[in-house]
This record gives sequence, C-alpha cells and structure tokens, in this order.
Amino acid sequence: MTRKIIHIDMDAFFASVEQRDFPHLKGKPVAVGSPSKRGVIAAASYEARKFGVYSAMSSKQALKKCPNLIFQSHRFEVYKSVSAQIMSIMHEYTDLVEPLSIDEAFLDVTTNKQNLKSATLIAKEIKKRIFEETGLYASAGISVNKFMAKIASDQDKPNGLFLIKPEVVIPFIETLPVKKFFGVGAKTGEKMTRLGIYTGKDMKAWSLNGLVDHFGKSGYFFYNICRGIDDRPVITNRVRKSIGIENTFHEDISTEEEREIEMNLLIEGLWKRIERNKRYGKTLTLKTKYNDFTQNTRSKTYETSISKKSALTALSYELMSQVDYAQPVRLMGLSVSNLSEEIELPAKKMVQLTLSFD
Repeated sequence: MTRKIIHIDMDAFFASVEQRDFPHLKGKPVAVGSPSKRGVIAAASYEARKFGVYSAMSSKQALKKCPNLIFQSHRFEVYKSVSAQIMSIMHEYTDLVEPLSIDEAFLDVTTNKQNLKSATLIAKEIKKRIFEETGLYASAGISVNKFMAKIASDQDKPNGLFLIKPEVVIPFIETLPVKKFFGVGAKTGEKMTRLGIYTGKDMKAWSLNGLVDHFGKSGYFFYNICRGIDDRPVITNRVRKSIGIENTFHEDISTEEEREIEMNLLIEGLWKRIERNKRYGKTLTLKTKYNDFTQNTRSKTYETSISKKSALTALSYELMSQVDYAQPVRLMGLSVSNLSEEIELPAKKMVQLTLSFD
C-alpha cells in the first residue's frame, strides 16, 4: 500500500512568533538573537531573508547585509508553548507524528483519525487550524515517503502546499538539483559537483559501489533516494542520542587559565543535564571552534558509562590536552553520546572512538 506522508514546517517560526506578538514588527526585517558582535542569528523573518540574512549567521555579518535589521531576544518558553499547540493539532489527525524539531514534523496519514482519504485535504485542514489557533503560517509537503514530503514542503514557501504524486516521484527526482536533496549539505554538494553529479538523474547513473566508495554509508541512502525509495517509518518516540552543552564566548579566549575556567563551567552544566535526564553516556566529545570559525573535535569512548562527575572531569581534561590552541577560541562544547539507561561503574581502560561518516 502506498503511504501518505505529510511534512509540516512552520515558516520562519521564531521570527514569526515575534511579529505576531509585537505588531509593530510586521513587515519588517526581524532577527531573533543578540546584536552583539559575538551574537548568532537564531531565526530570520522573510523580510530579513530578502537581504540574505539567515539562521546561524553571525549578527555582525547580518547587520552588514541588512543595516536596518531589528533584533529580538529569544523567548524559548513562548516558542515551546506554541509548538505544543501545533503538535496537538497534528495529533488530532494521526498518532503517527514524528517531530524533527520544535517547528517541524512528519505525519503518516495513510490511515487517520478523521477517516479522510485525501492527504492533501488533511494538510490543508492542519494549515488552516494552525493559522486559526496560533496566527502563524505553515508550509506542507505531501508525498509517498518522508524524503519526498520533506522536499515538497520546501517547494512553495512561505504558506505553501505542494503535492508530489506517486506517478511523478521519479521524474521529479531526476530533474531536482542534488543540492536541494534533504541530507545533502554544502560540503557534500560541492563534492558531488566535482564528480559531475548535478541532478537526481546524474546520481541515478552511479552504481551503489561507486556512491559508497565516495560517500560512505550515505551512499546507500543516495542510491535509494534518487530512485524515490525511502522506507523509513514515521517514528513517534525519537530516542535521544546525546546530551550536550556549549558556550560561545563574548570575547575570544587564548590563555590556559581561561580555557580551564570555561571547561569547568561546561562540566558543571553538562553534569546537571545528565542527572536531570538520568542518561549516562559512554562517549565524550569536546568541540572547539576557533576565531576563524574552523572547528576541532575530539572524542573518546569508555567501555562503560560515565556515571560519576569525577570521571567526566578527568576525561574532559584529557580531551582538552589533545587540542591545538595555537589560535584564540570563540566556542567550546561538551557532550556525551552512546547513551544507556543504567548507571554503570566506569572502567579504567579507554579506547579511541572511530567516527563513521553518516
């Protein structure tokens, strides 16, 4: 049986909530974030995007592109509350709802609570309900699997509705630029360009072995999606894979004393999150971002979970000793992954983690 999958994606969610709650911001370029030179944009309104302002951009760069940009401090509790409203609406149509983040989700409506045969009609109703109850616009993509639905939701933003029917999946994919493929980032897109892979049809011409040789495990995914194949189910309970914390500093740090102070704050913050979640990980990762935005990552894996703060501290400092600090540092982050439910006693032996390409 052909599945009916919807992807709902809120349009410029954080910025749209700010424009809704503060009417004087409507129609103006708005960014959620701090205007400080160390600030980073969390979200940008469509008016700001016209100037080339996007999320994850530095505030300094954003202001160069849009000098009249209006900054709003984030209000995450408000965003979470609105997100809960939106997810509640989705659950009125199906229990198979898989949130990808606070502002987007997949829905499997092959069978649904309203006994509606049309997935497009369901998507229209959900969009209408979201606007009526929150005052916000959402875009929806409808197709036969998660990959195609995700691609569809990006086709007609904002306030879009786009259907990719089963019979047009293959021709649609064949003409789609690979850089628009969900799962193809900037670096992978550049690599594909170097290999002469510009569209889904170009990708389809490659053998499975060829794609795996160049892209590792992702080669299997690419081989299938260019043929319209994506059997991943909509998962209602996503298992948390990691717990982490990171800090972007107001000023770059360059001394050992400064790094130790920041590391101690990270350890304290991460341990509180670990205890709050009651999840203990075997793998610890230290992320370091330098003042030129290049990044260094170091990881190690214990044979058993890191279940004591003293072990977390010792391992964190061991990772820090492996990092090159020739450049000033703008960000440090610490996270545990490979999580388990049970508290285990840590072993003394440590092994180097081998990172695979996902």
